[in-house]
Amino acid sequence: MNDSSNFHDGERAVQLRAGEAFIAKRNGAMVASTVVRGARPFIESQFMVVVGSVDGHDRPWASILYGRPGFARSSDGSTVRIDAPCGTRDMEDPLWNALRAGVPVGLLFIDLGTRRRYRVNGALREIDEGGFEVVVREAFPNCPKYIQRRQLRALDEAPRRAQSASGTVLAGSVAAIVTQADTLFVASRHPSAGLDVSHRGGDRGFARIVDPATLRIPDYAGNSLFNTLGNFAVDPHAAIAIPDFENGRLLQLTGTATLRWNDEGLDDDTGGTGRSWDFRIQHWVLRDAMQRAAWDYIDASPYNPHPRT
Repeated sequence: MNDSSNFHDGERAVQLRAGEAFIAKRNGAMVASTVVRGARPFIESQFMVVVGSVDGHDRPWASILYGRPGFARSSDGSTVRIDAPCGTRDMEDPLWNALRAGVPVGLLFIDLGTRRRYRVNGALREIDEGGFEVVVREAFPNCPKYIQRRQLRALDEAPRRAQSASGTVLAGSVAAIVTQADTLFVASRHPSAGLDVSHRGGDRGFARIVDPATLRIPDYAGNSLFNTLGNFAVDPHAAIAIPDFENGRLLQLTGTATLRWNDEGLDDDTGGTGRSWDFRIQHWVLRDAMQRAAWDYIDASPYNPHPRT
């Protein structure tokens, strides 16, 4: 996937409209059909992976899995294995009802402490009692922009059943998680190119609540590939996962995304791109799924744009 002819129709359309098709063609050279040798040790050293999936109701979800280094690995670059034994799975996570052989899967390996990240997209080969394996379709690194640094202080491996709640609108503590968030993950999809999951970050409150069922997320300047926005342009179904690092909770939302262009103005919070997207919530799940992990905040990304107002 290293030239413009290999981008799908949605990606090409957004690249052209943004005036960044040339940059995308150049940066597309970093996209490979396997996990390159240099990235395999990085994957194996990770404590967490963000997983994008689609459930039996055709709804995308974004989830976070934790494990000791080595729980994720790619021995030859063609597949990625994730160890997740049955006894450690939280069945309230929509992921476990979504994974079945042949379905598209997106993986994001991200080290918040070093701001390194690596994306792997493919299809599920198999799921068994010990975990699951993904056949790689494409894999590539991302730049460190907009990642708030956090250090994992502790990881509790004892199995536990997470408490959960669900709903369709944002209110109370659920709305507070959104307004305080400086990090989120978004899963998007394309009918033939499959699923992708990526990171979004900014100052606290960068994701704004427009109304109780709608979020607005700015699209800051990035690598110009427009994988996520390109997927939105073709298929609006998407998912967001928002970690509540301080209280050990994970908010998972599924819904639809709508692109917004030319948002520049006195209240522009897009960092100058004029681009954002509205996320219309269809359903959310809140779990205390991050109690296993304790994090220390280090600092904000120096690249975070600051709203003019």
